[in-house]
This record gives sequence, structure tokens and C-alpha cells, in this order.
Amino acid sequence: MLQIEIDASRCNGCATCADFCPVSVFDMQGTGKQSRPVATRQELCWGCDTCVGQCPTGALRVVQPFDEAAARADNNVTHSQPDPEEQRQCREWCALLESVLRLRWKPVAISLIPQGVPLPDVPKPRTKLRYCQSLMAARRGKSILMTADCHACPDGTSILGLTEIPPKLASGELYIRFGKLASIEAARQMVAERPQMPPRSTQATLVTPLDKAVVRPDVIAVIAQPEQMMWLCMAASFYTGKKFDFKLNGYNAQCVETTLLPHQKQQVNISLGCYGCRASSDVGDDLMFMGIPYSQMPLIATGLVALNRKAISDSRSKIYLPPQL
Repeated sequence: MLQIEIDASRCNGCATCADFCPVSVFDMQGTGKQSRPVATRQELCWGCDTCVGQCPTGALRVVQPFDEAAARADNNVTHSQPDPEEQRQCREWCALLESVLRLRWKPVAISLIPQGVPLPDVPKPRTKLRYCQSLMAARRGKSILMTADCHACPDGTSILGLTEIPPKLASGELYIRFGKLASIEAARQMVAERPQMPPRSTQATLVTPLDKAVVRPDVIAVIAQPEQMMWLCMAASFYTGKKFDFKLNGYNAQCVETTLLPHQKQQVNISLGCYGCRASSDVGDDLMFMGIPYSQMPLIATGLVALNRKAISDSRSKIYLPPQL
């Protein structure tokens, strides 16, 4: 169980931790200036660090006992076996995306593993992570398998179907406290409009670099700059010329916009990122995201190859730039 440490010498009793905790770990005890937070429901803590980040005096710390990560290890688990042909295909796509787009970061293979399906033989993290943090780590070469007890964000975890949504998030209350929306009505509309998987339908999330995929990905995420995203969009419409109706609003970027929408709609979708992923990961201010369903990758790959024969090199060579006289 995570341990919540409160530095009594720093705590001013403002109740910010109790107000912002999405799962109501804290109660305020005492009256007036003597009121102080107590972690009366410590067993509910997700390790999301919202209380830590919002505390104005730095009085809070959430600590994970060293042996907790070891306790997550699965004993006698039947692991799924990789499909060599799918692995080869993923390696080819990864090489194509990296070479043509000149990507700095690896494309990421994302799998939402349903309940009852054997888990792949991929290590779980030693500390709790937000889903967006795992995605950012995968682009740097890490392979990460996370069951519900490994996830640190109750919002994204419920959206992806690993758990139920906590009441403060379902009501929209917490979005108002964060100053993200103008009214509780707007917050409720945002929550009602976003998609989510049925609670407890997903057993684990798996993210790996695309060239190290161990199961067939549901979605392939590309984290790149706008110019590189432009070519992906053009590759997706190379054979049809059609425009896209992307769904994005800056909320729940990685869980909804990069992962769930492409997975459910079987269409590419882009995201500009969100408050959570930009506040809790190292993603650069100049980067955006695209989620590509596995089923759409053959079309995008062939479109990208065709564009690379002339259009991409012409554009990058600035062939229409007026000469400097």
C-alpha cells in the first residue's frame, strides 16, 4: 500500500489536498486554524500525486514501499506467444516511419489487453505510472505492461476500462477545481461526451516501441512535430483526397484522443496533448500526437512511400523559396 507522509511543520491546514484528491483519501480533522488533513482512507490512494502537486507548502509526499512493485509480479501466469509475421510487419513499419518522417522518437505500439487474455511476457513498472507517462517512456525505448494496480491516474485508467470512474471525476467536480472548465455544466458535458471502455473490461495496457511489439497493436502512436504529422495526414488521404474530422479538445489526450478514439472508430486521430500529459511527462512543447489503428497502417505506409518519391523531398528542399538576391 502506498504511504502518504504529511510534514506537520509545513502543513497550513488549507484542505487543498482533500479538495483535489480524486478518490477522497483525506479527511480534515480539528477546527479552525488547528484543522489538518489526515489520510483516513490511505488504501484508496492511486499515487497520482495530485495532492503533492497542488499542496502550496510542499507538505505532502506519496511513498511506495520497495516491496510493493515485487508484489505485483505474476506467478504461474500463462504468457501469450508473439506472432513472428506481425512482429516483422511492425519492424518494417517502424523503419519506414523513422526514415521517411525523420522521427526523433520511436513510434509506439499500444495494446488494450482484454480480461481473460494471456498477458505478454513484459515487465511491469517498479513505480506506479500514469498511462501518458508509460507512453512517453515507450517512445524512448521502454516496454511497459500495466495492470490496474500499476496505473497512477484514476481518470485515464477508468477511461481505458481498467476500473470504475471515481465520483469526483464522474461528476466533473475536479475539473472545476483545476480551473479547466468554466462551469460544472461544461465539465459534465465533457465527461458525458468522451468515450470510455466498459469498467473492468481491460486487464492491462501494454506499450512498447513499435519495432519491439510482442503482440498485435490495437493502435500505433506517433509523437512528432506538426510537419511530420502533415505527411502522415497526407499519406492517410493519398488515395482518396478526403479531409478528416479529428476529435480533440485538449482533455484526456493520450487515453482518449491518441488511443481510445482510433481504437473504437478505426480511424486516425490527432491530439495536441492535454493538461495531464504535459504536466506529468517530458513531452516537448513542440510535439503533438497521432493514433493510427493497426488496420489503417498498410494504407498509410503505402501512401508515405509514394509521397517520399517526390513530394516530401521537394517540400523539404524549399523549392518555391524565392532566391536571395
